[in-house]
Amino acid sequence: MIFGSLAVAQALGAVLAHTHRLPGQVLKKGTVLDGAAIAALTAAGVSSVIAARLEPGDLGEDAAAKRIATVLLGAGATGLQATRAATGRVNLVAATAGLLRVRAEAVDALNAVDEAVTIATLADAAPVAAGDMVATIKIIPFAVPGAVLDRAAATAGAGVMRVLPWQARRVGLVLTTLPGLKPAIITGTITATAARVASVGGTMLPPLQCPHQEAPIAAALRQLLAGGADLLLVAGASAVVDRRDVGPSGIVAAGGEILHFGMPVDPGNLICLGRIGDIPALVLPGCARSPALNGIDWVLHRLAAGIPVTGATVAGMGVGGLLKDIRTRPLPRARATERPPAAVSALILAAGQSSRMAPRHKLLERDASGIPMIARVADHLLASRARPIRVVVGHRAAEITAALEGRPVQFVHAADYAAGLSASLRAGLAAVTERATLVVLGDMPLVTGASIDRLIEAYDPDEGRLIVVPTHDGQWGNPVLWDARYFPAMMALTGDSGARKLLRQHADAVAEIPLDESVLRDFDTVESLAALSE
Repeated sequence: MIFGSLAVAQALGAVLAHTHRLPGQVLKKGTVLDGAAIAALTAAGVSSVIAARLEPGDLGEDAAAKRIATVLLGAGATGLQATRAATGRVNLVAATAGLLRVRAEAVDALNAVDEAVTIATLADAAPVAAGDMVATIKIIPFAVPGAVLDRAAATAGAGVMRVLPWQARRVGLVLTTLPGLKPAIITGTITATAARVASVGGTMLPPLQCPHQEAPIAAALRQLLAGGADLLLVAGASAVVDRRDVGPSGIVAAGGEILHFGMPVDPGNLICLGRIGDIPALVLPGCARSPALNGIDWVLHRLAAGIPVTGATVAGMGVGGLLKDIRTRPLPRARATERPPAAVSALILAAGQSSRMAPRHKLLERDASGIPMIARVADHLLASRARPIRVVVGHRAAEITAALEGRPVQFVHAADYAAGLSASLRAGLAAVTERATLVVLGDMPLVTGASIDRLIEAYDPDEGRLIVVPTHDGQWGNPVLWDARYFPAMMALTGDSGARKLLRQHADAVAEIPLDESVLRDFDTVESLAALSE
């Protein structure tokens, strides 16, 4: 291919490299200059153009892209179709829903033949729907020598990629129970599992519940096998921690065996792979309760596509297996020995009128060390990972602000604080920009920074722990950590009530963290202040 500046008078049949806007018309990049185009350029006073002229043996960009696509769709490339060629590009799309398999070494070899020929694909083992684009072939210049295409075709060969259609599996699910397990957790696990199964073309048999014990699990598995299950899943009330734990033992007791425990995918580390005869049997990790991508999806995708999953298969999933800190692609994950940056802020509600102690203001009362209650609350938060710390002020705002002088906190004014706790909450949440926040009551000065960090560490949206509540002796306490997705519902509250009722509405997202008595102790009466001084 000859590329460069050509006199318009000698450019007939050349390919225009750049768009020309002429009076009354536009000649776009890639236009093959015919007589009319030459005349229009000449009439516009254009004497030369940057263009490409094909030499003997060259193939134009569209023909070249189509030839590579034809090679890739050769024998073994099942489940794929090619779009028409345009601007040197042909896309390959899935003809059916299933699992894309790509031979990475073949794609790399093809891309190494010549800079003129490129192919980009989805990752190997990506789940796709019918019509999804799985690869794009792009010819970089306007033409490619035939010899280059010959080498590319010989290098690529057939079977570089294919889509394995989903098989219609009948999936049996056993859910174990323990005293105190919330029904919402059972419901959430069933919902998440059913969605996963449906996404790979499978159907769910009616789930079975049983005690978290070996014998009942084995009996439930045998019942599901008798009902036609060709894939068995066990979701434990307590996460599996060993290949000899209750869930794996239930598989063995049902006549099966354990092939592999654990996987180098996070979340999903604690998966247990087994089988009963030829039927795969999996003990699910706790993250399977969440619809977010995790290790169980990688195993389920392969099984649904008819690919045997062995211990070696699982052990080979480490590259790309760090899923925990990603939305679409991961940021570098903090080392386990390092303190990760806080992603959770804190909101201290300090705008109330302290009516039960009038004319005194409880938040300004000093403890035995002479520190005002509101300052003690702020100091505990400053000793935690929560950042930033915002204080909602209203009643006697100037005095509250003065009590916190010198401390790195932000102030938010609740103009309608007299309307009750919900008004303070609305004002505070309107200022929050973080992914989650702790709602802290200003009259609970005994909750330490270490306790607050326990709540922050338990927060994990990827595993469905979106609301974190401290407990003591089975009672819910404060402060409560809320994911931002619940802010609209919290801001819709009215009157002098907090967000406690929302905890029951979203029980499946609540993680309970046992802490000491401090999470139950507020100080809003004269009598309680005496205990605070002590």
